This record gives sequence, C-alpha cells and structure tokens, in this order.
Amino acid sequence: MTIAFDYTRSLGPVLGRFMAGLRDGRVLGGRTPDGRVHVPPLEFDPITHEPVTELVPVAPTGTVISWTWNARPLEGQPLDRPFAWALIRLDGADTALLHAVDAGSPSTIRTGTRVRVRWAPTRVGHINDIACFEPGETAAENVAAPESAEPVEIMTTPIRLHYRHTTSDEEDAYLRALADGRLIGQRCPACRKVYVPPRVCPADGVVPGEVVAVADRGTVTTFCVVNVPFAGQRLQPPYVVAQVLLDGADIPIPHLVLGLDAAGVRMGMRVAAVWRDRSEWAFTPENIAHFEPAGEPDAPYETYAEHL
Repeated sequence: MTIAFDYTRSLGPVLGRFMAGLRDGRVLGGRTPDGRVHVPPLEFDPITHEPVTELVPVAPTGTVISWTWNARPLEGQPLDRPFAWALIRLDGADTALLHAVDAGSPSTIRTGTRVRVRWAPTRVGHINDIACFEPGETAAENVAAPESAEPVEIMTTPIRLHYRHTTSDEEDAYLRALADGRLIGQRCPACRKVYVPPRVCPADGVVPGEVVAVADRGTVTTFCVVNVPFAGQRLQPPYVVAQVLLDGADIPIPHLVLGLDAAGVRMGMRVAAVWRDRSEWAFTPENIAHFEPAGEPDAPYETYAEHL
C-alpha cells in the first residue's frame, strides 16, 4: 500500500533566504544575539524569542559530530546506495546540520571526519540542493552561482510511504467478498452493531462474530466538498467525499459521491455504489469506483442521526 502526497510549505523571510542561498551554491547561518550561528537558521532566538534577521555565510566544509550507517536506503533518500546519516557542524557554525554523507563504507567515517558539500547539478532552492556530503578537507570548486536577490517563497517535498499490511481474518473475509462483488460486515455479539469493514467493537472491545451481508447502497450522513487542487489529484475540484451509511450497517464508510454537481450533495441523500468493470476487481475497496444518487427519496434524519 502507498500513501503519497506533495508537502508544500511557505518558507518565510529567514528560511526563504537560506534556501535561496543553497540555490546560489552558498550556505547561510542565522546569528542570534549571543553570537552563535545556527545552520539551518532559526526564525526566532531560542532564548530571547526575538526574530533572527542576520544571516551570515558559513563554509561548505565541516566536521562530523555523530553519525549512523544506513545500509539499506529507502526510496526518496539522498542516495540509492549505503551511506551515513550524520550531524555535521559546518566551519563557521555553532550547531549541526543533519544530512547524508557518501562515505562508501562504515570504515571510512567516524566522529571527527572532515566533509564537504556535494552540490546537486541543478539547484532550485531546496535542502536537496545539497545532494550530500563527501569526505574532504576543501570545498569543491566553481559551484557558486551569481547571488540572487529573491528569496525562495515555497518549497515542495514529495512524501511517499510504502507499507505492507497483514490482514486479520475478518479483513480477509471482507476483502475476498469485495473481490466477489459483495459487501459484508460483522456483528458485535455484545451491542449487536454491524461494522463495515469488520473490526473490534470500539464500544465493547469485543471481537466481531456473525458475518452479515450489507447492501451496496446507503445514506449520506456527512460530507466534505473538496475545493483545493493538489498534486496527483485524480478528480477536478470541486467534488465530494462523503460518509455513506450502507443499508444494514451501523457505521458509515468514506467514499466519493459523484454523478451530480457538488452543490447538490446533501445529508440524507440516498446513493448507490458504482462498481468498476469486473475485469478490474481485486481485493480492494477500490472495486467500487464511487457512489452516485440512487433516485430514491432522502432518508429521514432520525434514521442516521446517531451516525453523524
């Protein structure tokens, strides 16, 4: 399973200048009133809480303060081969910067190792403009670009998390039913509520028992209209993500509601599942592409009031 999104943040006047420096092939630190130089720079002094406004250049060389070896790099990390994560105090700085060191093997790095910046071939104003550090006493040559007056305002970092989920017996039955075009829940033997997907009852802490077939249609309880575009978005805003209380269930499931203007979605609206082509079915809730209006009268409020 994969969770992926692009994390976009505004940088402000201090980090914006720091990232602009990296874009220009320079490392800047922030000087606090006590004379200490922090890399990366702080926006506010940790003692006086006053804004930090003075940025000063520091060297692209430094000393490893501490380190750990990463024998199995993950996707998105600075290097695709074993490397060291290290805290590096750059010459002219009083604090350490966390970054990767392309050391080759654990035997070639230790506390006290001298390292230098290896700049990325193309720099855009991001911490990744420092591709990594490498052992060395002197800075690489001809890396600095003409200094730019414009700070970086926005920084985007792709976030990707891949993980393997081991299903419980109850989840296994639920996913196998989906692969067969059916929806099932399981009933708590204590409170008799039907949970979809099956789970330990959150009210009684009891493992579910009886398997119950539920319908692929239900009632919109609450919903959200998505108006904000983001990277990787599969639908054009505005669109609706709703909580749908399936007939026969006692807890709603989240899903898309399409087939009408977003402004027309409402609480109590009756909707029906739209299944993907059977050739696309697998052991996943994505077998249901979305829900759309069922053409039935709205459900009375009291029938879903306790499920909001």
